[in-house]
Amino acid sequence: MSTLFGLTFCVHTFGCQMNKHDSERISGMLEGLGATSVATIEEADIVVFMTCCVREAADVRLYGQVASLKNVALRPQTPLSKRIVAVGGCIGQRDGEKLTRDLPHLDVVFGTHNLGSLPALLMAAIDEGGHQVEVLDASSSFPTELPSSRELAWAAWLPITIGCDNFCSYCIVPYVRGREKSRPLEDIAAEASGYVAAGVKEITLLGQNVNSYGRDLYGAPRFADVLDVVDAAGIERLRFATSHPKDLTDEVIERFATLRSLQPALHLPVQSGSNRILAAMNRRYTREHYLGLIEKLRAACPDIALSTDVIVGFPGETAEDFEDTYRIVEEVGYHQVFTFIYSKREGTPAAQMVDDTPREVIQERFDRLVDLVQRKAFELNQPEAGRTVPVLVEGTSKRDASILMGKSPKNQTVHARIPQGVRIEDLAGTIVNVRVDEARTWYLSGEIA
Repeated sequence: MSTLFGLTFCVHTFGCQMNKHDSERISGMLEGLGATSVATIEEADIVVFMTCCVREAADVRLYGQVASLKNVALRPQTPLSKRIVAVGGCIGQRDGEKLTRDLPHLDVVFGTHNLGSLPALLMAAIDEGGHQVEVLDASSSFPTELPSSRELAWAAWLPITIGCDNFCSYCIVPYVRGREKSRPLEDIAAEASGYVAAGVKEITLLGQNVNSYGRDLYGAPRFADVLDVVDAAGIERLRFATSHPKDLTDEVIERFATLRSLQPALHLPVQSGSNRILAAMNRRYTREHYLGLIEKLRAACPDIALSTDVIVGFPGETAEDFEDTYRIVEEVGYHQVFTFIYSKREGTPAAQMVDDTPREVIQERFDRLVDLVQRKAFELNQPEAGRTVPVLVEGTSKRDASILMGKSPKNQTVHARIPQGVRIEDLAGTIVNVRVDEARTWYLSGEIA
């Protein structure tokens, strides 16, 4: 088989924005070979799982979903005798051929460094049968060289680095994504200009640690220069993820005050408020340094909305360590906090650390923190009531098709009733002003002004 004409596919994505971007590359390749994207497994001849292995729950979810495909019938008009199932991403990179032993009906396994091999692996699985496995130790090219099929016409992911050199003691990412590699600044500027010319309204710069961009190419980080060239391309909204506090420079902070397109929102993972735990995590900053960054950010952009990640129950965490974390979340005041109970990842240094804290104690700490997060998020949204905010419309609310859903500059979810006689297709991808009538914990609601 040299093409995939007549076949259908769907891609299921777990994990971070980088995985979502990789999934767009996969869709672009398969559509380029004639396959048609469909929404459900039941409609698909080919199912591709793009996986994450940062937490144990992702492994459990993947194994359950792949195993369940044995009981899903093929669509009546398929030209294939069996559904082709592929697993890629971080679990594919980590487990390789082991996946085919654990899941015998799995056809294709590929890793994080060889997205471009997937079409050939799929064709071999169709023509020859058997297990097709290819996992490389490193990539010879940047995945942006592959075609892409974006989920949203008006929004684009723009990777500036791949891999990670941080080696936080709990994190598997450097082992499955490889060492950090930056794209030339000129390539980033050209891609941003192309997106603007194509009508993209919002660009999100991607990297495991965007702040260290360019260290491998230029000898020192040049992330502030990336922000400058993308802003100069004329994009309306610019965001980035993810930032490491140890590499957040004054030059980057200053851009929140000076760049027209840079939105007043920043995800800055703290992970813990305890210096002892931060050292055990190999985060290479202190509580005091982190709080100093927050002070500088709010001086540059007083209305900035902050979000973060927090791990509860890291090995050896004491009651005092947790109280330090609780207090830093209370002191900073985040619009959103992604809270996680520590998940052991084999192959990381933290997996060898003694962890004798009872599970019920960790759960009680986690629940206390979640309560605080919700209270603070509600409080921080209250000043929005009565304001008019520009909202980039993404679609409709999942609960009510008569209500539009979009994002404010601070990345808040905003709901508003669609005006009578107006189609959501005409609003999606546009920026509308919404007068906020009500501010809730996780969203704002109002009317189009």
